[in-house]
Amino acid sequence: MTDAPSTATSKRLDVIEKMIAAGSKDPFHWYARAMELRSLSRLEESLPAYDACIEKFPNYVPTYLMAGQVASELGRKDDARRYMEEGLQMARAAGDDHALSELQSALGLL
Repeated sequence: MTDAPSTATSKRLDVIEKMIAAGSKDPFHWYARAMELRSLSRLEESLPAYDACIEKFPNYVPTYLMAGQVASELGRKDDARRYMEEGLQMARAAGDDHALSELQSALGLL
């Protein structure tokens, strides 16, 4: 019998959690935790993990698009729009035209 999606875990998630618990200051570790939770269909846990990444590393632009997508998948369109609009501001500030384009496209689909 396999774990239910809400309790599903992976070795990769375990490793990432250990790095974060050890005090990792690498934004990718925090982002990767949220991505791994999403890939395990643990969306209700994934979104707060994206929030933690945004709070700790607000300039890590990819987080906003992914958080917006998860919020949208959860039916939280207003939250999705907020993440993407914040991401647009951060992408502009960072001069990240690629992220800016992706965020604009995703926002247009909401």
